[in-house]
Amino acid sequence: MSGTVRQQKYSKLIQKELSEIFLRDKRGILGNAFITIADVRMSPDLSVAKVYFSMTLAKDKNALLNNIESHKSEIRKALGDRIRNQARIIPALVFFIDELEENAQRIEDVIKNLNIPKETKGDQD
Repeated sequence: MSGTVRQQKYSKLIQKELSEIFLRDKRGILGNAFITIADVRMSPDLSVAKVYFSMTLAKDKNALLNNIESHKSEIRKALGDRIRNQARIIPALVFFIDELEENAQRIEDVIKNLNIPKETKGDQD
C-alpha cells in the first residue's frame, strides 16, 4: 500500500464503512451476490476513492458492476451518513472489479498442469 499515512487511514475507514454498507444492503443493489472490498486507494487530496472489490455468487459480474455504478450516489450518501463526524470530505467513488483472486487461481491451475519431469540424481552435473 502506498500513499501517506493520512491516505492509508482514510482508505481503511472507507473500506470498513463500505463493507458495512454492502453487508447491510437494504436496497437490493447486490441481489444475492456477496461483495468483499479488497482495497481502497485514495487520491492525494482525498477527494476520490478507487474501490476494488471481489464478488462471489454473482452470475454476471459486469452487470453487477453496472448496477453498483447506477446506485453510486446512494452508496456515497450512505457513506457520508456514516463518516460525516470523522471526515471532512466524502470522496467520489470509482468502482473496479478486483481480479487478483481469479488471476491467482488461473496461474495456480497452469502451474499444476505443467508436465515437468522429476529430476534424477544422474542428471546433475
